[in-house]
Amino acid sequence: MTQLVGYAPGAYDLFHVGHLNILRHAKQHCDTLVAGVVADEVLEVTKGRRPVVPLQERMEIVSHISYVDRVHAEVLLDKLDTWSELRFDVFFKGDDWRGTAKGRDLERRFAEVGVEVVYFPYTLHTSSTQLRRALDVLTGEVALEA
Repeated sequence: MTQLVGYAPGAYDLFHVGHLNILRHAKQHCDTLVAGVVADEVLEVTKGRRPVVPLQERMEIVSHISYVDRVHAEVLLDKLDTWSELRFDVFFKGDDWRGTAKGRDLERRFAEVGVEVVYFPYTLHTSSTQLRRALDVLTGEVALEA
C-alpha cells in the first residue's frame, strides 16, 4: 500500500491559528505530512525581510504540532528542487496563491512530475504580516514613551 506524502511549506513565523489550520487540513489529505520551514535567507530573498523567529526555533515549534510527521528546513528557492530532495505527492498552499501567475506556474511545473497542488482557505483574520504590523506599532509606541 502506497503512503501519500504531503508537503506544506511556510515561514511559520509568529506561529498562529492560520498556520495551524493549514497543517490540520493538510494532514487530512495525506498519510505523512512534511512541514517545510523556509530558511531565514530564503525568506529574505522571497519576501524582502528576515523572520522575527529564527529558523531553528520555528522548526522546533512546528515539530511539536501533532499533525506534522516530519519537519524539513527549506533552504532551496525552487520548490521543484525541494521536491527532488523529498519526493512528496501533494503540495499544500494557502488559497491566496490560487489563480495567480505564481500559483499557475507552480501547478504546471508540479503536474509535470505528478504532484497535485491543493489549496486551503487563507485565514483572513490572522496573519504574520498583521502580527508584525502590530509589533511594529507597539515597539514604536514603547520607543516614544521611553
